Amino acid sequence: MTRDGGPGAGENAAAGEEPGYGIGAVSRRLGVPASTLRTWNLRYGIGPSRRSPGGHRRYDDADLRRLEEMNRLIRTGMPPADAARQALRPRPASGERPAHAAGEGAAAPPEPAGRPESSGWPQSHGPFDSPRPFDSPRPFDRPGSPEGTAPPALTVRAAGEPGLPSAVMLARAASALDVATVSAGLDAALAGHGVVWTWERLVLPVFAAITRRQRDTGAGIDVEHLFSDRLQAALARFAARAPSPVHPRPVLLAGAEEEQHTLPIHALAAALGTLGVDTRVLGARTPYTALADAMRRLGPAAVFVWSQTRETGDPAPLVGLPGLRPACRVVAGGPGWRDDLPTQVTRVNTFRDAISAVMTTLR
Repeated sequence: MTRDGGPGAGENAAAGEEPGYGIGAVSRRLGVPASTLRTWNLRYGIGPSRRSPGGHRRYDDADLRRLEEMNRLIRTGMPPADAARQALRPRPASGERPAHAAGEGAAAPPEPAGRPESSGWPQSHGPFDSPRPFDSPRPFDRPGSPEGTAPPALTVRAAGEPGLPSAVMLARAASALDVATVSAGLDAALAGHGVVWTWERLVLPVFAAITRRQRDTGAGIDVEHLFSDRLQAALARFAARAPSPVHPRPVLLAGAEEEQHTLPIHALAAALGTLGVDTRVLGARTPYTALADAMRRLGPAAVFVWSQTRETGDPAPLVGLPGLRPACRVVAGGPGWRDDLPTQVTRVNTFRDAISAVMTTLR
């Protein structure tokens, strides 16, 4: 990046009228709006440290390095205030042992971008538990599939690449009830990386942030409902572009009787659609009699039943589901199911396991 005064300007105050970097140049370098840079300066004291002979505030090389570090930390999911504090810490001299290496004032390393803090989705929604690492084996992968093996870069890159929001940015947009930004961010993530990536890297962390806010302040139901609504709409738009089914038998997805949480069902249906699976979503609170009737009429290859709460996780009705010819695999997902599931029912705890259970049935 050249400084505003031209190549080499700012190396010496006498070399030009305006040494250092202007806010426009720094904004382009970091990909951060100028208004955000001004906010960081006002709130966290991380900004231009010098003035030009003309009286304009200018960023020098040290300022730029601090901002680059702050921006990097924010993209990993660290809150801006913590990122600013860490970026403003003096760097050890060459050969000097960093303070955190000696255990003095060590800051906790930031969580990987887009990874949920807990083992599952917020209890207000109850999705699949936290995913396996991205480089773990995925038996349902197939070359060229949108939900196929992630390229190596995706194992380390944070959401927040050009055109995509990070989980932190998406959570802020949801908190501001910014429908346009939330919808655009979800659409971009789904189009660019597919359902599994979006679920693990964005959806789980955003719901975790919403749940923390509810726990700490008692507020945030409006944020939860708005994000849920925009997510379901984005999944529907994405599913509408799925390729034609390649499997002759459909897969049924339903909420357990009286179960009202259905986002995991819609996400799973969208992911299966990209793999050429014909899905039928029966939605929330599906009576087992209605599910059994649909099974008899459609002859599905698999049935996925979701239970979020213990009140809806009674496994007894699963025994009464009809046996079909050819056989139909019954898959139970969600934290609500009790431990005494029938032996013929497959229990899954992660998004990836749910997809794998269905795909292995279709082979």
